[in-house]
Amino acid sequence: MCKPETMSEIVFKGRTGLHRVLICTGTGCVANGALDVYALFREQIRLQGIELVADFAELDNIARDSRALFISRSGCQGFCQMGPLVSVEPEGILYNKVQAADVKEIVEKTLLGGEVIERLLYVDPVTGQACRSQKDINFYKRQHRLVLAQCGDIDPESLAEYRAIGGYSAAEKAWVQMTPEQICQDILAAGLRGRGGGGFPTGRKWEMCRIQPGARKYIICNGDEGDPGAFMDRSVMEGNPHSVIEGMLIAARAIGADEGYVYVRAEYPLAVKRLRKACADALQAGILGDNVFNSGVRMRIQVMEGAGAFVCGEETALLASIEGERGMPRSKPPFPAQSGLWGRPTVINNVETLATVPLILRMGLERFRALGTNGSPGTKTFALTGHVANTGLIEVPFGVTLREIVMEIGGGITDKKGRIDPGGFKAVQIGGPSGGCLVKEHLDLKMDFDSLRSIGAMVGSGGLVCMNQSTCMVAVARYFMQFTQKESCGKCVLCREGTRQMLFLLDDIVEGRATPETLALLEELAGVVQKGSLCGLGKTAPNPVLSTLKYFPEEYLAHVRDKRCPAGECRQLARPEILAGQCKGCTLCGRKCPVKAITGEPRQVHVIDPGLCIRCGVCAQVCKFNAVTGFQG
Repeated sequence: MCKPETMSEIVFKGRTGLHRVLICTGTGCVANGALDVYALFREQIRLQGIELVADFAELDNIARDSRALFISRSGCQGFCQMGPLVSVEPEGILYNKVQAADVKEIVEKTLLGGEVIERLLYVDPVTGQACRSQKDINFYKRQHRLVLAQCGDIDPESLAEYRAIGGYSAAEKAWVQMTPEQICQDILAAGLRGRGGGGFPTGRKWEMCRIQPGARKYIICNGDEGDPGAFMDRSVMEGNPHSVIEGMLIAARAIGADEGYVYVRAEYPLAVKRLRKACADALQAGILGDNVFNSGVRMRIQVMEGAGAFVCGEETALLASIEGERGMPRSKPPFPAQSGLWGRPTVINNVETLATVPLILRMGLERFRALGTNGSPGTKTFALTGHVANTGLIEVPFGVTLREIVMEIGGGITDKKGRIDPGGFKAVQIGGPSGGCLVKEHLDLKMDFDSLRSIGAMVGSGGLVCMNQSTCMVAVARYFMQFTQKESCGKCVLCREGTRQMLFLLDDIVEGRATPETLALLEELAGVVQKGSLCGLGKTAPNPVLSTLKYFPEEYLAHVRDKRCPAGECRQLARPEILAGQCKGCTLCGRKCPVKAITGEPRQVHVIDPGLCIRCGVCAQVCKFNAVTGFQG
């Protein structure tokens, strides 16, 4: 099967005078003014007297040699830190950080004059070279965008554009030409594993549900993405909502479901809006409804907003929430595939998993299995954030190394001032609050389900938080424990009280009250919570603590034994001091100190009383001579 056409290839086929301006309208770009940029482009094009095409369907009404301009929106193009992003095609020019004030210049110089505006191009932080297109930027050219390929290429609110690039052809094939057994076997043979974190074989889950008796079954898309630093599912729902619906349609055919739910956290209003429009458009087109693809079979999908509880990402808690109950996990077995929503057999799949399903049927099993590794076929999206030069949404085949992701796609680790620091790598937190740390010895580890599991880590939902040498790993563990403790549903004692006591112990460590026994008790308690909690979220809550204890024991010892934070991040362990050689006696620090812990005469060296000092850091912030030490930064 040949490579599917992109929207740009379809748009320009047989058209010689057309230009296309593609504006990213993912959440990151919208927050930085992308919708204003889009509106101003339309206004400027009209003022310049250029023929404007604002909808894909309008292209058929223009002459093949028309000097028209097709202006369209896309979902997330991935390079979030550089948004708003604007692409000019067919030249392939990518402008970054475009503001409303730049629009007139782009129209006049680039669209009318054929000139590239250098100041709007991305500049490589290592080479200093300006990059004209995505093909020139390491962040893009090192990726393999499969699930995300159309997110930055089509209008997420256009059913016509999705169908033009082959959308819903896989669902039609599944409903018209394939039996439920064949679909389950194909997905199993493709080796697709759940992208929500557990990595359970998707085909096996579908088959388990398919063979259950009963006339009513449900398919649910889990879009309750709650990990700090994760935004993969959000971007897919915003950027290509029809792909999620198509995946649900195929799953529904496989298991015999006639109703589905997309469960999205309410903090994702743009995803909710676009999913609801996609469902309405699909219903109007007869793709959803009472006669799916003229099969005589009914299938409807509802979009439901979740209240934002992290525990509702756990599938049985999600079921309780849909049923109108408090979102709390249930004991398993029975599994949802056996007894799920309202006691009926139910399949729950993550957003990325469902968006991958249509691609497998379109591209074929062999081409899909050619990507990734034998045990983890296909690709995985990651949210790359933290102390790294290039942050954003990426997609790579399973099996690439952590080094390739961080050093090549990410452009390398940065220091506190944002400069590239070749030796600055300290750790990467993978999998959010349920994951663990990857350190220098793991830089050449293959990023797939089995390799990560072999070292006690997990892919998780796909968040990658990069950390440099200035990061306190004890504080990182404490941050994630604060998150999981607050998000605990409270149903089981080990999670509710165990995480609370773990947080108290971590507080003692970072605030200087801990003893060597504290570390032993922390590790013992983490093991108990891990083994005894009811659901997967409780069982994995201690992972950040256990992994940092394993790889950074010296940092814990420094906090406990020496009452010192090596990174200088823990305020209560700071040792503030005024350097006699640099203090000018300006008195500013003494005047700003909220507890009057600094004394000294004008033009004389000042002194900090450690007994009074509350280590707020105000003195270091206001000192113009860098005379105060002991605080980070």
